[in-house]
Amino acid sequence: MPAAPRISPADLFAPSDWAPFQSRSAWKGPLLVLHCWGVIALGIAAGVWQPILIPLCVMIIGTRQLGLAILMHEAAHGALAKNLKLNDFLGHWLCAVPIGASLNAYRPYHLSHHRFAQQAEDPDLVLSAPFPVSGASLGRKMIRDLTGQTFFKQRVLLPLAMLRNRATAGAAHDYEAIVTGRSVLPFLLVNAAMLAGFFAAGVWWAWFSLWLLPMATWFPLVTRLRNIAEHACVEGSAVDPFRAARTTRASWWERALIAPYWVNFHAEHHLFMHVPCWSLPRLHQAVRATEPGRRMEVARGYVSVLRQAASKPA
Repeated sequence: MPAAPRISPADLFAPSDWAPFQSRSAWKGPLLVLHCWGVIALGIAAGVWQPILIPLCVMIIGTRQLGLAILMHEAAHGALAKNLKLNDFLGHWLCAVPIGASLNAYRPYHLSHHRFAQQAEDPDLVLSAPFPVSGASLGRKMIRDLTGQTFFKQRVLLPLAMLRNRATAGAAHDYEAIVTGRSVLPFLLVNAAMLAGFFAAGVWWAWFSLWLLPMATWFPLVTRLRNIAEHACVEGSAVDPFRAARTTRASWWERALIAPYWVNFHAEHHLFMHVPCWSLPRLHQAVRATEPGRRMEVARGYVSVLRQAASKPA
């Protein structure tokens, strides 16, 4: 199996320039986990206080549920906390399990994606290979996300297929079954405890409208948008390490509603996957200042990425 092309930090930076990107923080990752849950709590409180705000709260909370997945991703790279036991505890129990994932299942899958990025053996290739598609096709996918169909398939049908040892088609489908199937019981237990807390607070309905509804609608949608932006329609991605992924310049509202915690700096992440997410904006500037770094695919925003992804004639 051919591995994805790689470069060494020494190819771009002097040791003194690279040293700051190698450091691990004892507090930044845990603080991001606290921030993510704090935004979710504020979104729930706002929706309970003023139910008219629930549509906006669904988008904010769904994006922070994606934020939990992103922080689980940080933990998969050992970057969420300096102490590896704390890293894995936070990444699994506070990030992965509440949204139906498993850090132990996700880590080997994701590292395989990095090893074979955009090669035939890449387990994520099925997420980017179909693009570009027609606007109608992309619209149908987004409607399935927003109406809960994607959630039902991933969280109900695929785990059931796994439990029954039924074969599922495609590497991405295998991954979805692993991530949701292996963590069904912890997911149900944690969410039952959350529902009990909502009952005790006298707002049982808020668990359904301000936790489950975002997870079933906005979370799948922004996950799809993130997947498209990261790898779809990048020419030369299989042969040039600087084009293995796309970086998307995100405005403040895109960071709030689509791409939290610097997930939009994906080209830099694929170049040097052990750099923590909070250092990616600085790494972006450093890489772009080099001559090879100008080859990176950098999009103006998520709208421009979607236009490119939906550019195939109907």
